[in-house]
Amino acid sequence: MTRFIHDKFAKDYLEELLKDYGEVNPSEKVSGEIEEIDVLFTPFKQQNSNLQVLVLLGKFAEYPAILEPFRNPASTDEICDCILKLLEIKALVRREAKANKTKLQESEIPKLWVLTPTGSETRLSSFGTIQKEGWLSGVYFLPDALRTAIVAIHQLPQAPETLWLRLLGRGSVQSQAIVELQALPLNYPYQKATLELVYNLRENLRVNQELEEDDRELIMRLEPLYQRDREQAVQSGEQRLVLRLLNRRIGEINASLIEKIKGLSIEQLENLGEALLDFSSVADLETWLNQQSDKSLSVD
Repeated sequence: MTRFIHDKFAKDYLEELLKDYGEVNPSEKVSGEIEEIDVLFTPFKQQNSNLQVLVLLGKFAEYPAILEPFRNPASTDEICDCILKLLEIKALVRREAKANKTKLQESEIPKLWVLTPTGSETRLSSFGTIQKEGWLSGVYFLPDALRTAIVAIHQLPQAPETLWLRLLGRGSVQSQAIVELQALPLNYPYQKATLELVYNLRENLRVNQELEEDDRELIMRLEPLYQRDREQAVQSGEQRLVLRLLNRRIGEINASLIEKIKGLSIEQLENLGEALLDFSSVADLETWLNQQSDKSLSVD
């Protein structure tokens, strides 16, 4: 059951990251036995320079791509199934080009990226994989004709370039990536949306009774981050409300007072919301803030 929860998270997550750069088709069906591609991505013809913010994942998305993320280590048969889906898509693209009497460019044929949390040396070597110059460790390419690479997420360097892919890992790899995600500067591209998806994953896992050890550890690791973000959201909402009420009550407030208000705790903001009903000037606000500062010093 938890595998489906993680599968949905992976598809939603990749769609969220890539939708600004091309057409994203999660669960795209192919012929044969109605196999499904996890994510089929077709970049817009006009390349978006912002794609660079996704770094390594962005390199995957420079050209049409099939992304197949696995929660558990991808088996030999599962990797072969992914290659079969790629070959079916390739055949479809060739038939369409022939029907339209257009020349098919090599760059129009998708590349397959198998995203596996771990990959044994034995399994990787059985596919004849190599590591190419200019690519980070952990990215293994099959022979060129197969247009396929296996990404062993646990071998990716712990660096900003790999963050968006390490979030699809498991265990300590995923947990560390989440910590790095939360530590990114405010308004960093995709941070807020990704954290929301991670928190939704946490909620979906919490209601499941049969959790693996990795999932229990993930929930525990997310708990303090989740609580802190929710408290910050509440505090931010309180700040906006109090500032609006103050502007209506006593007029425009200067930047230094706004900064002091932003430094107040949730409890202090609530107290200020009640006290401002008696304010008649900015001086009243300054007096109140000074009193709060004096109280803090006396407690220290």
